[in-house]
Amino acid sequence: MKHWIAAVVLGLVAVVMAVPRTATADIKQRVVSGHVLNDADAPVKDAVVYLKDTKTLTVKSYITNADGAYRFGQLSGTTDYELWAEAAGKKSKSKAISSFDTKSQFTIDLKL
Repeated sequence: MKHWIAAVVLGLVAVVMAVPRTATADIKQRVVSGHVLNDADAPVKDAVVYLKDTKTLTVKSYITNADGAYRFGQLSGTTDYELWAEAAGKKSKSKAISSFDTKSQFTIDLKL
């Protein structure tokens, strides 16, 4: 009986090891960061940076610090994002982050 159980366990282990990993297991999480700048390339404090998931339409926001910096982490590698900033009634151009871009780190400065 013990030999039969050991054979079944070994057989299951062999099957699990033979199954290929899914594509999502190879996808790394991504990070986008940068600065919000004004027309004179000076950092903009307290600007609101928006990150929109184009699949679910959810929007995350980040308020820049004194040096105009922002950061969004743990972003899915299989999702497209749209990024823009707003401050004092001004809005930057939107930037796209594509799921087809295989980079894991994006540095995007936004100009108001």
